[in-house]
Amino acid sequence: MSYEKIVLVTRKTRLEGLVERFNTLGQAKFYIEHSGSDFSLYEREHAAYVSALTQLRSALSRLAKLQEIERGFLPNFLFTPEDVVVTIGIDGLVVNTAKYLDGQPIVAVNPDPEHIDGILLPFNVRSAIPAMQKVLEGRVKVRQISMAEAALNDGQLLLAFNDLFIGAKTHVSARYKIRSQEREEHHSSSGIIVSTGVGSTGWLSSLFNMANGMYEVFSRNEKDIELPRIQLKWEADQLIFVVREPFVSKTSSAEIVSGLVTPQLPLILESEMADGGVIFSDGVETDFLPFNSGAIATISLAKKKTQLVVT
Repeated sequence: MSYEKIVLVTRKTRLEGLVERFNTLGQAKFYIEHSGSDFSLYEREHAAYVSALTQLRSALSRLAKLQEIERGFLPNFLFTPEDVVVTIGIDGLVVNTAKYLDGQPIVAVNPDPEHIDGILLPFNVRSAIPAMQKVLEGRVKVRQISMAEAALNDGQLLLAFNDLFIGAKTHVSARYKIRSQEREEHHSSSGIIVSTGVGSTGWLSSLFNMANGMYEVFSRNEKDIELPRIQLKWEADQLIFVVREPFVSKTSSAEIVSGLVTPQLPLILESEMADGGVIFSDGVETDFLPFNSGAIATISLAKKKTQLVVT
């Protein structure tokens, strides 16, 4: 593959967000300090990010044509097959970017390894440059990370890097019909979480923590319920779904509360909510598909995978 351009994806720092909110740096500082917080933390974080970005931008510009975009412009940006993508920020920036790509490799850079864990960020500013050189020379090594997809019967699609949520947008019960494998039933619940392998240490893990807490109190068996980590490799063609707080009544059941989604066994959900039903991905509630009566969602593995460059 011959790459023609590097697309550098950046994000606003928390300090920049505060200045936008309060109009000036002085007003932002006044608000934070008078609320009892340490404004210097925001300044240090901002300085570290700007320094890393400046170094990275300069080095990349010497390798190939460089175009820079801020995260907020991703929905309207058109990536080409000849692009190589570089992200500099927290793990969430990789998540945000991945859903807009179609096979382009991502070099994910940790701008501040001293303070950012960066599970999805294998490179720092210095190591990113030789990695990018290898990509441009066609010697790239990637992990092909599986993603989830929600497809509605009206043709709308939504991808998820970490997880999908299907339910009601407020704290009321979600009503729907669920079909997994050969089983089918009506549900009244707090919604469904569908997790990818890479997302399994997030929202899905909290559900297992809750289950184990109850299990510890009410069960005589001392062994915890464990996440099926062998099945949840980042590249695995499997997803796990869990139904949150399923309620049993005369019209709702709770036998299908968790399971696997595979290429051969999608999860089918039919909304029974007059309004307020939603499907959103990766915790971004503002970017959602409406899931109201008449909508049927097929939850499956996405055909495309994220190509994350690794060392």
